Amino acid sequence: MAVDQAMTLDFRRPMATGSRTWKAIAVAAALIGLGAGAVQSPATPGGAAQRRVEEADRGITAISPLGLSPGAPTGGPANLVDPIDGTAVGETNPGNVSEYPGASVPLGMVQFSPDTSPDRGVTTGSGYDYADSRISGFSLTHLSGDGCAIYGDVPILPLVGALPTDPDNATQPFSHAHEKASAGNYAVSLGGGGSTSESIGVRLTATTRTALGAFTFPAPHGSGSAVVDNLLFKVGDSANGSSASQVRLIGTDALSGSVTSGDFCGIPGNYTLYFTAEFSQNFEAGGTWRNDVVGAQHSCVSATSAGCGAWVTFHSPKVLVKVGISFVSAAGATANLHAEDPGWNLQKTSRAATAEWNGLLDRITVSGGSRTNARVFYTALYHSLLFPSVFSDDDGRYMGFDHKIHRLPRGQVQYSNISECDIYRTEVPLLATLLPGPTSQVVQSLLRDASQTKGDHLPKWVIADNDASEWDGDSVDPIIADAYAYGARQFDVKGALTAMIRGATVPQNGLIVERENLQQYAAQGWVPQLTYDLTSYPYTDGGSETLEYSLDDFAISQLADALGKKGEAATFATRAQNWENLFDPATGYLAARTADGSFPPGPAFQPASPAAQLQGIAQEGFEEGNAIQYTWAVPQNLAGLFGLMGGDSVAVTKLNSFFTQINATRFAPYDWAGNEPSMSVPYDYDYAGEPWATQSIVRRIMTALYPLAPAGEPGEDDLGALSSWYVWSALGLYPETPGVADLAMTSPLFPKARIAEGNGHSITVIGTHAPDRFIRQARLALGSGPSLVWDKPWIPASALGENATLSVELGARPNKGWGAAAADAPPSFSKGAAPAVPFTSPGGAMTITSNGSATFQLGVQESRTAGAGPEPVAWHVADPNALSGVTVSPASGTLNVVGGRSVTSLRLSSAGPGDVSVTFDLSQGGKALPDITFDVDVSPAA
Repeated sequence: MAVDQAMTLDFRRPMATGSRTWKAIAVAAALIGLGAGAVQSPATPGGAAQRRVEEADRGITAISPLGLSPGAPTGGPANLVDPIDGTAVGETNPGNVSEYPGASVPLGMVQFSPDTSPDRGVTTGSGYDYADSRISGFSLTHLSGDGCAIYGDVPILPLVGALPTDPDNATQPFSHAHEKASAGNYAVSLGGGGSTSESIGVRLTATTRTALGAFTFPAPHGSGSAVVDNLLFKVGDSANGSSASQVRLIGTDALSGSVTSGDFCGIPGNYTLYFTAEFSQNFEAGGTWRNDVVGAQHSCVSATSAGCGAWVTFHSPKVLVKVGISFVSAAGATANLHAEDPGWNLQKTSRAATAEWNGLLDRITVSGGSRTNARVFYTALYHSLLFPSVFSDDDGRYMGFDHKIHRLPRGQVQYSNISECDIYRTEVPLLATLLPGPTSQVVQSLLRDASQTKGDHLPKWVIADNDASEWDGDSVDPIIADAYAYGARQFDVKGALTAMIRGATVPQNGLIVERENLQQYAAQGWVPQLTYDLTSYPYTDGGSETLEYSLDDFAISQLADALGKKGEAATFATRAQNWENLFDPATGYLAARTADGSFPPGPAFQPASPAAQLQGIAQEGFEEGNAIQYTWAVPQNLAGLFGLMGGDSVAVTKLNSFFTQINATRFAPYDWAGNEPSMSVPYDYDYAGEPWATQSIVRRIMTALYPLAPAGEPGEDDLGALSSWYVWSALGLYPETPGVADLAMTSPLFPKARIAEGNGHSITVIGTHAPDRFIRQARLALGSGPSLVWDKPWIPASALGENATLSVELGARPNKGWGAAAADAPPSFSKGAAPAVPFTSPGGAMTITSNGSATFQLGVQESRTAGAGPEPVAWHVADPNALSGVTVSPASGTLNVVGGRSVTSLRLSSAGPGDVSVTFDLSQGGKALPDITFDVDVSPAA
């Protein structure tokens, strides 16, 4: 989900304001007091200090909720990861990739990472902009590559000297020359004017639910020194502001508090984060502030956006701080802290984080090729495995969508931060392949979310314990179908199908609904052009919404078929062809139909007005894109799309034009590789008989748009979506069709890669002469079977269930014959598709004079794949008596469409002024075809 930089929120503003003009919902009531979950002060200050001595040698006891066996504590693929990659803003707008560089473990609740100034809000959820030179704090929670400001909770900032008068706005200078990030770890020097001896050294690491930081202050030190070292806890300074915050110092070595924030992308919905921080030694002084009024009070409670903060002072060269977090209670934060990081061994915690990353990154091993390519690959894999994130506490408690506390049985995990519309295309298939257990728990988390909401409807974009409902589709459906298809099946599959069907058939009312405009879509098979999805305002998105729902219906049909529900599978397979209602033979592309059913007259690409473009709207009827870009968003039936275009050769010509540019943004009719709807299009050539062109375009995008650099991706990563695209493409495979585990092929980047699947099987890809980009020939072996010549530019889903080996010989020049036969193309799913679609010439509308007449043509375009068959197409004017003085002659007839297209000429006559819409109903052999509407504008006689 790419969001324009101009649409971000100012993080210093109260969170009740937002970027959406319709938003007027107040923030939830602020939390007052720590309540039953409060952390109790030890009986004496020495009690906690003694506990630290006893715990010092215990080390790390937590077990990863992923159930991973740890890898190497140093070296390994984690050593190739560069978390700084993707932290800058590129040339394409929006070009902020928005990765965060800080410390976290796979799918962890904590992201201990720096927030930079002044561009914290511009970088949205990551909080970090590579162009900045100051750090405002190291906060505990972040997203990577999302489109709106969120999280950045409880920034911690070390300072030397007197407390600032405005602690919330305090910053420290830093330089990238003194900054280092790796998988699970981050380090930087603050201040010092470039001298490391005068700067503050910062080292960060993390476990799943805890953060550990070491702050090394410059000399001089000692009890007699006038110089003091401070740590500021900016409790109310979340990235999107706060509506409530509180903090309390506990004894002389701990503090605890909470912050309430939220309203992701302007959508109402708050969360409360609780935290407990403990220090490796007693602080000498401390206090709190509220609304920048600093005092010695040991507690602060704020029920407004005037945030609380706390400061503690040390006379020590080095202070360690460990913080546990929870979305349930302060007691939960403390319990998480003691369960996962009971000691004070920074090196051991750091090595454990690295080992956890190595244990997961090692599930895909690549060998040969350049070190640079390996670093880009493992950095992309790392970014693919940061989210979704753990949301439940160590004891299984979590805050539900009903805003009540629930508890899971031991071994189960609740997940959140699920950017469904972004990750269903690439990331979910990757997660399900590598981590079927956790991916199953992600799906079960979505089902739990649904059970805790009115109507039991599945969420669309999970953020904390809320549904932000971003995008215009029902993307939970392909997520569930993807998970099942790729082997993550340890969830309530029958219950999931029931919930998916309910969301696709039962309309809802309100701001947050699973399928906006469902009644129109279900009744006529398409959503009108100028339709709003309230959570995607100000876009009009009838065309893109229709396409997303068609694909969602396909996902339902696939899961229903897998469960033996043949009736449901057939129903939704037919609905999956609703994309045909948008195909306009007059232009050869898809179009968003107007409210009366007519296609917009004129070319396929019609830019929005300049004023609308300033709001991010590229073309009316399409969210974050235009008609040319969305034309290819039919991965369930590309053969049908190409057939309506006139065949593979016509489709290839259009694709060649499309890839004239490869990252053109939404405002031009070319590829926008930096946004999700375009990600699969390079692989469309595999379906059109020119797989060599897929190999060429994919490698062109990888080379030009994925450098090992701070601006290392073509757009916002959206919690791993673009990174997962790169991982699949570098392996030479791609999950083109959601809900189907067949994998399209391209040329692998490495001489050898092995995917160790979570089901115990593996896929090995051998790329002889890699990194040459063209496949000369290939062989495939499944299980214990022989290695057979493989002329298909795809491998079947059965490869995931066996130990498959794909061997390809690569070359510098294309073999245009390999995989080019129509019979070798990857499967398309045409069940329920109409064999032909109608059109008019001129397209969309025409003008006649009052009391005048004119002729136009009604035609039918045959799909060259489905085939119209020998029966004629019958047509008639749907309601000739409602045309207000306009007559159509003849009013009915037949068309023979075998062999391409057929047209008939009709005459319009007007008896007086008055604009009308003429709708034609068509059928073949008793089966309805898509209808067509033609607007007639009657102008006064001269």
